[in-house]
Amino acid sequence: MIDSPLSPSEIGAAPVIVDAPHAPLVNVRGLHKRFNETEVLRGVDLEIGKSEVVCVIGPSGSGKSTLLRCLAALETYDEGEVRIEGELLGYGMRNGRRVRASQAEINRVRRNVGMVFQQFNLWPHMSALDNVMEALMRVRRLPRDKARARAAMMLETVGLAHKGDAYPAKLSGGQQQRVAIARALAMEPHIMLFDEPTSALDPELVGEVLQVMKQLARDGMTMAVVTHEMGFAAQVADKVVFIDQGRIAVQGKPREVFHDAQHPRLRQFLQNYFDRNAFWSRGSQEGQT
Repeated sequence: MIDSPLSPSEIGAAPVIVDAPHAPLVNVRGLHKRFNETEVLRGVDLEIGKSEVVCVIGPSGSGKSTLLRCLAALETYDEGEVRIEGELLGYGMRNGRRVRASQAEINRVRRNVGMVFQQFNLWPHMSALDNVMEALMRVRRLPRDKARARAAMMLETVGLAHKGDAYPAKLSGGQQQRVAIARALAMEPHIMLFDEPTSALDPELVGEVLQVMKQLARDGMTMAVVTHEMGFAAQVADKVVFIDQGRIAVQGKPREVFHDAQHPRLRQFLQNYFDRNAFWSRGSQEGQT
């Protein structure tokens, strides 16, 4: 007989440690994820501290996006644990067995996690302002006037205060992605997850999205970013994580990962970027000690 999902009252997870000194905002231990016979994540350990920007790089198919989706509870994981602000995400213990938590409990634990995807996922029949307002009214239960005021403030934050009445079809890809960022920010997350947020954009539109993300980093937003933008990672990240074949092969400060790369697979991966773009310069190293 299969145990039913745990309810919030039954969860019995380890005590919340968010107030402990230097406790990580996100703590991943021994994470495994399989799709049928394919093991995509093979024992990932990762910590993300408050106000830390972590950029995740690696070849296609290495498990980067799957890792982020596990952090947002958009994918289940098979072994290990993910803790968000000290609370176990997705599972609990019953009669000595790990069982899936109820959807209400999962939503409660991930309530402070925001995510921005490769595709913008905006409702085409709603204006930019309405796209940002919708979750505030449906999920946070804000009155329409308060949701509208907050949505307008978030659009201003991403530089789109003048586009509130525009529909997605009338916005550029970069503008649509900034609306998606505003929508996530409106929920007041403690951590933002970005899954290759510029990969669907024309090259000339990438900069406007990266500028918004750089400002979020300057403002102290905790972020985990899966990206192929090596220059962004070199300039903005506090920590760069290189994933290969479902494992974290290298992690460290940008200088250590990009400039002093010793791991053979990392050197091979980066060689293409070094050949095409001399993105690492003395100027980009300033402040990375």
